[in-house]
Amino acid sequence: MRIAVVSDIHGNLPALEAVVEDFKRAGVDEVVNLGDSLSGPLLPRETAQYLMETDWFHLAGNHERQVLTLPPERTGPSDAYARSQLTEPQMSWIRQQRPVHRLDADILLCHGSPGSDLTHLLMTPIAGGFRPSTADEVEARLEGAKDARVICCGHSHVPAAVRSRSGQLVVNPGSVGLQAYEDDHPFIYKVENGSPDARYAILEERKGL
Repeated sequence: MRIAVVSDIHGNLPALEAVVEDFKRAGVDEVVNLGDSLSGPLLPRETAQYLMETDWFHLAGNHERQVLTLPPERTGPSDAYARSQLTEPQMSWIRQQRPVHRLDADILLCHGSPGSDLTHLLMTPIAGGFRPSTADEVEARLEGAKDARVICCGHSHVPAAVRSRSGQLVVNPGSVGLQAYEDDHPFIYKVENGSPDARYAILEERKGL
């Protein structure tokens, strides 16, 4: 069983198409999308249409929630542009998405962490940037997901895979469409991956493992 995991597309349809072409060549049985699919200055409407025609499982990220719920005076430029471009059927599609989903008995999907779409799981914001989360921080943020063997998360845009103290595999596939950004939660910081390349991950489960 091979599962392609994508996240943080941010309306970058050409990057998404390149990723899909790549994982089709690799051969996957299922695709899951961890959210933040549309918000950004590129092609939110076209990306939504593309994703709506797939049979993938789609999570809501913090930007889906923000597009749906934030008043105009609190809406950032990326979310405001996405909201202006999306059709009502596309908005309805977003409303059906959830922030956390148990794919099966072993695999938990979330956008940020199991408890919050704004909390990074494997990275921790610091003044000016990011640092890897400590083992204690990861354990605290996995509260409510201790029975999952694999946790897939996005939000940070930084690809990473670590083992928790209890042996759980925690995977962030990185971002399909946005390799650098600035955020203001919980304070202003920047993330830069150092390369424009689109990222995704493939999980492989073998019988007996």
